[in-house]
Amino acid sequence: MGQMLIFGLGYAASHLADRLRARGWDVAGTTQDGRGDSIAFGNEARVLAALRSATHILSSVPPVEGADPVLARYGDAIALAPAAWVGYLSSTGVYGDAGGAWVDESAPIRGRRADRNAADAAWQRLRGDVSVFRLPGIYGPGRSILDRIREGRAHRIALPEQVFSRVHVDDIAGGVIASFRGPAGAYNLADDEPCHQNRLVEWGCAILGMPLPPLQTLDEAGLSPAARAFYAENRRVANGKAKRLLGWTPRYPSFREGVVSCS
Repeated sequence: MGQMLIFGLGYAASHLADRLRARGWDVAGTTQDGRGDSIAFGNEARVLAALRSATHILSSVPPVEGADPVLARYGDAIALAPAAWVGYLSSTGVYGDAGGAWVDESAPIRGRRADRNAADAAWQRLRGDVSVFRLPGIYGPGRSILDRIREGRAHRIALPEQVFSRVHVDDIAGGVIASFRGPAGAYNLADDEPCHQNRLVEWGCAILGMPLPPLQTLDEAGLSPAARAFYAENRRVANGKAKRLLGWTPRYPSFREGVVSCS
């Protein structure tokens, strides 16, 4: 058992919090407004008190306006905190475009967002026991291709060479928990089978018994800038390091098992 402090109770971090509480852990977390029983991020007295008592600390807060808000405000306190383990949820976006090639943790950091690259490196430098988890596209209950299909937001894009990696939210929690007894460092948490997004759409439509959306170009699809940026990078994310050093195995090794679990 332990006491976990999580900065940023978003989708993945909240799932981890639920897993830990089910195991008897005491979990505190921050949100911007302190909703529910969370701690307001700006309430320094409560945050610093939680840091002093935490055995484990995790940040899931991405860079904002070019800087990491957790490091900017609480970095010194985290560096000096008595916690035995510190973690940060980063992104495989730090690798940038690999032209569809495999990337592992030794790949150069050359992502399009300099602030994300810098935050990944800064957390690793903060202290010697930090584990950084580089995550691809995250999905799970309430946030899967099935939801997008039902809502009419799924697209099939005519880019046949495009490949993406993804990870089920439950496998993120599993990887973080496995790292508590493993060596610190950077780890990719991704499933075993990178593939084109169109395969997910086709699988999801088959499960739901719904027609396939039309095959379109990026321009025809009218995607938002954020969604369009999703297709600007092409890579396969290797997960062997987490398997070897943490003993982690994804519960959902491909999109097939993962999407079915969301139905």
